[in-house]
Amino acid sequence: MKKLIPFTIVAITACNTNNKQLEQIHATPPVAEKIKKEMTIHGDTRIDNYYWLNERENPKVIAYLTAENKYLDTMLSPVKELREKLYEEMRGRIKEKDESVPYFQNGYFYYTRYEEGKEYPIYCRKKGNEASVEEIILNVNELAKGYAYYSAVGLNVSPDNKLLAYGVDTVSRRKYTIYVKNLETGELLGDAIPETTGGSTWANDNKTLFYTRKNPTTLRSERIEKHLLGTDPQTDKTVFFEKDETYSTYVYKTKSKRYIVIGSGSTLSSEYRVLDADRPDGEFKIFHPREKDMLYDIDHRGNKFFIVTNLDAKNFRLMECPLDKTSKEHWKEVVPHRTDVLLQGIDVFNDYLVLSERKNGLTQIRVMNTTTHQEHYLDFGEPAYTAYSSVNPEMDTKVLRYSYTSLTTPSSTYDYNMETKEKELKKQQEVIGGYDPKEYVTERLFAKATDGTQVPISLVYKKGFEKNGQKPLLLYGYGSYGNSMEATFNSNRISLLDRGFCYAIAHIRGGQEMGRHWYEDGKMFSKKNTFTDFIDCAEYLVQQKYTSKEHLYALGGSAGGLLMGAVVNMRPDLWHGIVAAVPFVDVVTTMLDESIPLTTGEFDEWGNPKNKDSYEYMKSYSPYDNVEQKAYPNMLVTTGLHDSQVQYFEPAKWVAKLREMKTDDNLLLMETNMEAGHGGASGRFRALKEVALQYGFLLYLEGITK
Repeated sequence: MKKLIPFTIVAITACNTNNKQLEQIHATPPVAEKIKKEMTIHGDTRIDNYYWLNERENPKVIAYLTAENKYLDTMLSPVKELREKLYEEMRGRIKEKDESVPYFQNGYFYYTRYEEGKEYPIYCRKKGNEASVEEIILNVNELAKGYAYYSAVGLNVSPDNKLLAYGVDTVSRRKYTIYVKNLETGELLGDAIPETTGGSTWANDNKTLFYTRKNPTTLRSERIEKHLLGTDPQTDKTVFFEKDETYSTYVYKTKSKRYIVIGSGSTLSSEYRVLDADRPDGEFKIFHPREKDMLYDIDHRGNKFFIVTNLDAKNFRLMECPLDKTSKEHWKEVVPHRTDVLLQGIDVFNDYLVLSERKNGLTQIRVMNTTTHQEHYLDFGEPAYTAYSSVNPEMDTKVLRYSYTSLTTPSSTYDYNMETKEKELKKQQEVIGGYDPKEYVTERLFAKATDGTQVPISLVYKKGFEKNGQKPLLLYGYGSYGNSMEATFNSNRISLLDRGFCYAIAHIRGGQEMGRHWYEDGKMFSKKNTFTDFIDCAEYLVQQKYTSKEHLYALGGSAGGLLMGAVVNMRPDLWHGIVAAVPFVDVVTTMLDESIPLTTGEFDEWGNPKNKDSYEYMKSYSPYDNVEQKAYPNMLVTTGLHDSQVQYFEPAKWVAKLREMKTDDNLLLMETNMEAGHGGASGRFRALKEVALQYGFLLYLEGITK
């Protein structure tokens, strides 16, 4: 067997990049051993020489990943100080001693605060009013001591305010153990429930906890279990098991606190079961049986349920029904379907319904008074922004808490009186060191796609940015799962904008920015629209002189990393540099392996390659399967060894194959976080190291090393 070839520094020379003298290091990159593996289906055989890299415990795999990390450090050594400078810049903008706006729930004001120099949040509450004595319910900094990675999620206080349930992951594999803390004594109870999603729901008896158990292999959220405090979790009763491997299940309580709800859903279908929260030992009742291609969500108020559904409504509509007649024949329309407005969800109050809508790609908040039947929309007044209903746990109030942000406006929290229409800014994210939004310009453009579709682009740059085709531009995209990429503020981005970059978001198909059709036109057998939309947006920005091919960069992560892999195969000449974070690039192999987490639940997104037509279509764009002997742009690929969503071996195999096939001398770098997973490092500061790496790479390609 061949051994891995260690990288060696050969020479340091000056080369010309973007007409700037740039110190570049020449070194021999790691070479992954080739071990032939044949995979045959539908009479077609694919050869995967790097399949062996999926052996996580194999010392050779760890050695290869470590060698790639060292190679990256060597090749980016000219910007080592710049990366540290970027990190300090971004960290310096964060208000280290900070706290959230308190929200009121069940007699207490809850808030989260951070202490100077600390990585993790401190969760607190005050009884009755904000002037009361602070009670720390969970200090994650104390819990995280001794761990390289620590995540606490799903904080959930019992109805009597005496107990706290929360989930902990110390590996970044998204398998959480639920713990229960006595808030009166500070004692941690002996109820440690492993292999969960981290979330939980209390019954109204304050001693019964419903939670979601994961499959230990596939990590699919497959069963709802019931735990009685003080009993062995191994004896917990399964109250619902989701047999269909394309579905996942979860549990929550209605805002009214009257019902515990089990939800079960796939990409295109959902189903709910309800139980009186006062009777945790009762039987869950099906709300309405699952139907193919029918989605619905439910909430409760008074004597009726509200249903947001796509039943005969592509962009969804709002329905209601009696408590005892919940099947769809009893549903009555409240807000009809509209072809130009997507209904995304509702927030229920005693006298109001707040609808989250999307029109022409922008979010809207619609307030409906269900007593007077009057309604109105909130006005925001910027060309590209996002606004959404925030934390509103109480129903008996006329005040709506909402959040607002744009590419130039820091995240802002407002309280809005739905009766008087008065709004109060409770807090705006503070950027330490000063930030003047008037120094930055945001625009919203539309690029014409290959098939004539108008694709929105949101962008931001600093005043003085010249549209002469010579400025750097970073184009971000995602385009999957119906997830809309919002125009939001990020203080880290200032480090790029102040160095001359324009930052742009391509709102490509596969998201849901322009309505449900936008998603449907970018999935399954229309998936390539996502890639061509992104390319068309990039070409439009070049045509409009925002940048040129020599200064154009692209960024995407996870399914957005698939986007990066596809566009770099389709148009490698268009980009000077690509950043692919935790990229999903080996589509066919992954979707054929049902033991891999999340695979079966995504057949409605990508297709099931066990079907010949899906196999052939997926293979035609899968980045790993379409690597060719040709020139590729400069590329940075990142991954996490413990990633549960995109396994580390996908990007590792992709980089190994690119090294073998590419005919250029451009940079190809990979960093594996050996201690983290899909979300990267834990902690609010450690994660900035990864951003500094990405920015350092981009600036290096622009000839900026200081």
